[in-house]
Amino acid sequence: MKELKALLFDVDGTLADTEKDGHLAAFNRAFTDAGLDWNWSVELYGKLLAVTGGKERIKYYLDNFLPDEDRNFEQPNDLEGFIKDLHAVKTNYFVSLMAEGAVPLRTGVKRLINEARGEGMRMAIATTTTPANVEALLVNALDPDAMSWFEVIAAGNMVPAKKPAADIYFYAMDKLALSPEECIALEDSENGILSSRGANLKTIITVNDYTRDHDFTGASIVLDQMGEPDQPFTVIEGDAGDSVCLDMALVKRLHAS
Repeated sequence: MKELKALLFDVDGTLADTEKDGHLAAFNRAFTDAGLDWNWSVELYGKLLAVTGGKERIKYYLDNFLPDEDRNFEQPNDLEGFIKDLHAVKTNYFVSLMAEGAVPLRTGVKRLINEARGEGMRMAIATTTTPANVEALLVNALDPDAMSWFEVIAAGNMVPAKKPAADIYFYAMDKLALSPEECIALEDSENGILSSRGANLKTIITVNDYTRDHDFTGASIVLDQMGEPDQPFTVIEGDAGDSVCLDMALVKRLHAS
């Protein structure tokens, strides 16, 4: 077994509950600005999360979930351009929400990242969200200099296929010049673990309200959160030994197991 050299972090749902508290609100504000009568509920958004990528999610909604009363919505001739512009407005709203501190990091995330930095562990981001969204979260919720803490920011449309395809992880590892045996992924969803396991990565899962019922076959461990020493995690699947929170000692044990 090769030594662990890098942590590869998903963003949405893993570092913060950005889906419900950030992206959903931003989508609905963008729809209002565009004069659309669409309003995505928490429940509907959970269904739309089956598709990764914001622009892809809008298209998925148009194809499968547009309410009957809105079926007379006349799709523009340039549907791709319409979706791109709508998504750009949504991204601006998301960035604004992050700047307002609307979405904090999940429990234990900052502690683990700081511990990894203290040990000189290399870190990268591997996500389907846009680079602008990544920066907005990291800079406002973690640290003003946090973007420099991650050696690679693999995000958005940098690869041909988004999760559950493994492309984004292969891209990140290629930039790091590391093999899957030298890395471990941190994810929160079924699409996420399909992507990471497709890249032959051991994977740590921390579930959230949208993903707790997902299939995490192949995960090294499934937790309800990363936890803190005084706010222990709950182990859903796997063996955490005597650990009460996800620290570097546990990460290394999981990587070596």
